[in-house]
Amino acid sequence: MNEQITIFEAWEEYKKTQEAAQKEAESGRKYYPINEAMARRAHENMSFTDYNPGRKTAEYRAQVDEIYTLAEEVAQAVPNQAERIAALADRYARKLAENYNNDFAIGTRCPSVLIAGPANFPTRRKQKQVAAWERNMQEYNEIQKIKEKIRAIYHGRNIIKSGDADAVEKLEAKIEKLKKHQELMREANKAIRMKDTTKGNAALEKLGYTAEEIEKLRKPDFCGRIGYPSYELSNNNANIHRLEQRLESLKRVKEAGTTETEAEAGFTIRENTEIMRLQLIFPDKPEADTRAILKKNGFRWSPHENAWQRQLNNSARYALEAVQRELNA
Repeated sequence: MNEQITIFEAWEEYKKTQEAAQKEAESGRKYYPINEAMARRAHENMSFTDYNPGRKTAEYRAQVDEIYTLAEEVAQAVPNQAERIAALADRYARKLAENYNNDFAIGTRCPSVLIAGPANFPTRRKQKQVAAWERNMQEYNEIQKIKEKIRAIYHGRNIIKSGDADAVEKLEAKIEKLKKHQELMREANKAIRMKDTTKGNAALEKLGYTAEEIEKLRKPDFCGRIGYPSYELSNNNANIHRLEQRLESLKRVKEAGTTETEAEAGFTIRENTEIMRLQLIFPDKPEADTRAILKKNGFRWSPHENAWQRQLNNSARYALEAVQRELNA
């Protein structure tokens, strides 16, 4: 009878595992294995209470579910960044599992004084264990910053990046919007200053202002000014000129097209105008000293592009000159 119960329980556990795997596949969420056996041993090193099987796995999955939910919400708002967001969520899940398992491994190195007893207690080993836990906690805190990276994608969704495929079109649309707003402010100020308030309000209504908005425009500010203050028109106009200059610069770079040259230090320099990146391509993995020079000058490794790269602009070109000087020296 006991054997039959054991077989039944094993079958039920197998079905639960299969159902969980099916749900995971359907959700698109990826979880990494948690070492429950090591978690139990670490628990027994610290406590007389029994370890509840699967507790750490459930704790880990709850945190991973939280970031996947966040990632799905942000990806829906910023669909062109969906691939990057998914990669960040997967990185979080993987790194967090590694951190959990490392925590358990550290926990098995030395029992607590309550478990081992004070006689001949390995104080030095316990100190090393505590130091290892502190380092692991620092790593945990770094992993949590991935959440902020995903949130930053949402907050920066309206920022036009030079590397965007439609950056030129976005800039043109933004400039056109600012110009229309500039004209609207000018016309509104003309209407506000009409001696005949009734005619002025009618003109504002024709421009699309509501009664509440007209009332707000007519309310004097702290300096007694009504309508749009001059500094607001000046600032908007300055933004138009700044974006126009950026647009012209971006168009010139795009028209030049992607170019490649060979550096004396043995790598290829690519000005990739498709994604607006200055890329350094090495035939093999650079030595540690070379990698340190690249990082110091703002170049970061991109596995997707198989290149060391940074934003394509004059600052990147100056940084490249510094890299070449150091490598040639």
